[in-house]
Amino acid sequence: MLEQLPLPFAARESFAREDFLVGAGNRDAVAFLDTWPDWPAPNAALYGPPGSGKTHLVHVWAAKTGAAIFEATEISEAVPIPTGAVAIENAGGRLGDVVERTLFALIERRSPLLITAREPPAGWPAVLPDLVSRFRSLMAFGLWAPDDALLEELAKKLFSVRQLIVPEQVAHEMVQALERSPAAVRAFVAEADTAALAAKRPINLALVRELLAKQR
Repeated sequence: MLEQLPLPFAARESFAREDFLVGAGNRDAVAFLDTWPDWPAPNAALYGPPGSGKTHLVHVWAAKTGAAIFEATEISEAVPIPTGAVAIENAGGRLGDVVERTLFALIERRSPLLITAREPPAGWPAVLPDLVSRFRSLMAFGLWAPDDALLEELAKKLFSVRQLIVPEQVAHEMVQALERSPAAVRAFVAEADTAALAAKRPINLALVRELLAKQR
């Protein structure tokens, strides 16, 4: 008998505020964003490693403010920056003259602005000396890689999004065996869903352990 071929199912990630998992590594940043529009200054920065939640929080803030979201590398003279609130993602590296001038203009116009990067803004490089000083003056909030408890909550959420009911121990087993990153958890949930559909099996500890053993 031929093995069933599972139909692809793309679980849509939600960027809603209620779907953001708050933990020790992001609590200060979340608390600050939740105070909008009562910020002491119009400009702020979020920094932290990939997978720490920066993009999710940018979308939460954009939903509140109506901000347009840009990747720093997308900025060019051909791309007009709208008036009003703006969010710039991944702005911490060497970005070139056009991007630097755009960032400087955005900070100077004092409209709502949220910038993200991996490193704190005090260390962001820039050729424009005045931009370096503006970076150093930004209110900045760090986000850190999620701990095991938060990754387990993420796993449970991802299974729930796919309308899958799994034993409580599954998330714990996954997180202990996988690379400690949201990307690894997301990939494994998708793999488990596909494998369960193909084999017409529930997602339980036995299936999860089989899949984890293949990765070793």
